Amino acid sequence: MTMDEKQEEMFAKWLSGQEVKFENEEAEKSYKERITRLIDAIQLQKTPDRVPVCPGIGFFPIYYTGITMQEAMYEYEKAVAAWKKYVLDFEPDVSSSPGFVWPGKVLEILRYKLLKWPGYNLSADTPYQFVEGEYMKANEYDALIQDPTDFWFRVYFPRIFGALKPFQKLAPLTDPIAIPFLVPFGLPEVQAAMKNLLKAGEELLQWASVIGAAGQELQAKGYPSFFGGISLAPFDMIGDSLRGTIGIMVDMYRQPEKLLAALEVMTHLAIRMGIYSARVSGHPIVFIALHKGADGFLSDNQFRTFYWPTLRKVILGLVEEGLVPYLFAEGGYNSRLEVIRDIPKGKTIWLFDQTDMAKAKDILGDVACIAGNVPITLLTFGQPEEIKDYCRKLIKTAGKDGGFILSNGAAIDNIKPENLHALIESAKEFGSYH
Repeated sequence: MTMDEKQEEMFAKWLSGQEVKFENEEAEKSYKERITRLIDAIQLQKTPDRVPVCPGIGFFPIYYTGITMQEAMYEYEKAVAAWKKYVLDFEPDVSSSPGFVWPGKVLEILRYKLLKWPGYNLSADTPYQFVEGEYMKANEYDALIQDPTDFWFRVYFPRIFGALKPFQKLAPLTDPIAIPFLVPFGLPEVQAAMKNLLKAGEELLQWASVIGAAGQELQAKGYPSFFGGISLAPFDMIGDSLRGTIGIMVDMYRQPEKLLAALEVMTHLAIRMGIYSARVSGHPIVFIALHKGADGFLSDNQFRTFYWPTLRKVILGLVEEGLVPYLFAEGGYNSRLEVIRDIPKGKTIWLFDQTDMAKAKDILGDVACIAGNVPITLLTFGQPEEIKDYCRKLIKTAGKDGGFILSNGAAIDNIKPENLHALIESAKEFGSYH
């Protein structure tokens, strides 16, 4: 099948709700109306009935319901109850899940080093914090490039999971002589690490089942799940959690060829990650947060050399499978717009944070659905009438003739409920195309 045919197949499956047990006919009707609205906005072939509204909800449900971050990460039923209450109280066009609130028990079992989190090494009300570090050394590019699976299992995992440090003693996973390869599995410390891995898997499965059940319940009430999968830009995969920001910046100057080769390896992994996660869920939207591509973070030449080529390959790889990359362009992308328009028409969503939306509409509006960029500062400190006024003007500019989703520019956390109501109500009051 062509990529157009694959997309139509994915959309038809998403729209059908064939695996959803709807509460009643009204719920089924609402579900299909919401998805149709999104499909029309994405494909740029039809004007939707109105502007879809899909807030990037962050940790708002935790603050809204009065539970702590620690409870959300350790007591899964409390987390999903908070997210369900948010959806039912605010009625956005899509449901969300606490999937980004990682299970604290799993992190504890594995002694995860890339995060600090409440209930373990932060206070109960503090959101988890990313801990950047040099988890891959500057001289290890060849090991990553030549055998990424082996590098992940024997080098990277032991560094980021304290409980898996004994995996450093394993033989290469791709050793063709099978019997000697098995010897380290007899070591008590390696067996203990394997047991921790199994224990973490069991806990993660329990967490996933609770979240999955909540998602099904919300779909049954007429609220479709939005994100079906997740992936990353290859540059961010290396810069976020392998080399770190300092490491990858230095590598662009000291060993650019090694970095470029590694980015190609990461490209295949990123495509596979997005396809696998979306196929499991059956939903076509693949979320990709862009962490290090913003204006001022890389020069134009660096963006064109190191960031965009492999990100574009990821986009195309997902699109070829009928999936829709949802690219969260953090920061400003004003200087990137001409570059990133080199994509197939009607196959992507670009969520902008601090980008000029009139300029984005002018440059990208004929090839991509755009979303955003209601400022988080306005949502945090503004009044409902100010938010509605901003959204009205934004819809008039970016929402002209369709191809626009109303959303905030950065994740919402502890804001006044009436401000979030104002954002969602704006799409319904000012976003009608009929």
